[in-house]
Parts: sequence; structure tokens; C-alpha cells
Amino acid sequence: MSRVKFCPKCGSIMLPARKGDGRVLRCRSCGYEISAEAGGSGYKRTISVERKPTDKIIVIEGGVNVATLPRMKTQCPKCGHDEAFYWEMQTRSADEPSTRFFRCTKCGHVWREYE
Repeated sequence: MSRVKFCPKCGSIMLPARKGDGRVLRCRSCGYEISAEAGGSGYKRTISVERKPTDKIIVIEGGVNVATLPRMKTQCPKCGHDEAFYWEMQTRSADEPSTRFFRCTKCGHVWREYE
């Protein structure tokens, strides 16, 4: 079993990383590196992701299922119809507002609205 290595410069934990064709131990705080062989063999980084039964994953393939989307009164820029399905997605960074997408109920034209 391997022991945890600490950075000799700043004292942070050294983590395994790839560099070229080899492996190194790298400090995420100050960037100090040593070869994994020099730091000891057998280092492995493991990340576990635990999911709860209540976690849901939504997969949309082949477009949007319009049967489940809400409708609103808005004018289609293509055909002028006054009703469209809509949905929102986070298309930019988390601190930016989401983007609202529309799909005309008559011609199927899709457009977006940035808030």
C-alpha cells in the first residue's frame, strides 16, 4: 500500500498525473512535480461517483419530444403562427441566464431567445 506524498514546497498533497508517456506526482497548488517512480510505485487515483435512486438522467435523442412540452403564445418568425412549444437549457456558463428555445406548433421552425 502506498503512502500519501506531500509537496516539499507548499505541503499540499501530491496527485498522480500523466506527463508525456510517463507518470508524475504533481502538486495542484504550486505545480511542483516529481516522477512517480521517485515518489514510490503503485500510485493510483480513484474517483467514486455515487448515484441515488432518485437521481434521474434525461436523454433526448433525435430532437425534442414536443408532446411533453408546454405551449405559449409567441409569433413564429418564419410563418407568423402565434403558438409555439418551448423549453429552457443552460447553454452558457452557470452565472448566465438560461436560453429559451421555441418550436412552432404549425411549421416546426425552431428559434431561441436569450435573456
